[in-house]
Amino acid sequence: MTPAPAIHPSILNADQAHLADELDRVADADGLHVDIMDNHFVPNHFGGPSLVETVLAHTALPVDAHLMIEDADRWAPAYAEAGATIVTTHIEATAAPFRLADELHRLGAGAGIALRPTTPLSAVEHLLGRIDLLLLMTVEPGFGGQSFIEAMLPKIERARRLVSEEGLELRIQIDGGVTARTIERAAEAGAGVFVAGSAVYGADDAPAAIARLRDLAAAHTR
Repeated sequence: MTPAPAIHPSILNADQAHLADELDRVADADGLHVDIMDNHFVPNHFGGPSLVETVLAHTALPVDAHLMIEDADRWAPAYAEAGATIVTTHIEATAAPFRLADELHRLGAGAGIALRPTTPLSAVEHLLGRIDLLLLMTVEPGFGGQSFIEAMLPKIERARRLVSEEGLELRIQIDGGVTARTIERAAEAGAGVFVAGSAVYGADDAPAAIARLRDLAAAHTR
């Protein structure tokens, strides 16, 4: 049975000065997406393990930490220790992904692997049986508010075929440019977890925006 679509608002788009209130606005979501950036892997800086701890102090929602950082093998376990449900590192910045997945699992967190838009699926095919989440970036990582890259839809479809052919349970997440217009096609292509930033936090009624995105994804899920 296909799991229900999940909407994970990105707190990168939240008002950081009033984070507790901003987390309350999205209490109806299925999880929270916490971006971590080191100003090296991407040209921006945001967050750290303490941010995950702060978020978890104000919500009961599961947190997926998306590490856009160099030397991910070294730093990722700290996010599991901080309480993240899933810790996702970029394959482009992970030297020993099998070992890291085992370590994250040992610490009680799920292991995710992310790909930049130009990184082929072949870079992670051998890992799919060892991870819990495959994050396909649908914008260039580093900044919120970008437009969905339409050319990623075939990549999502190929990923879904690979997962289905292997009989795996890992979920496919997309991040970047998720709106009421793009979520339908992404769901049709095979994505199941949707990171939504400005589409949720830019809405006057965040709970209504979350519900609409979830309904649209459900209506177009295979």
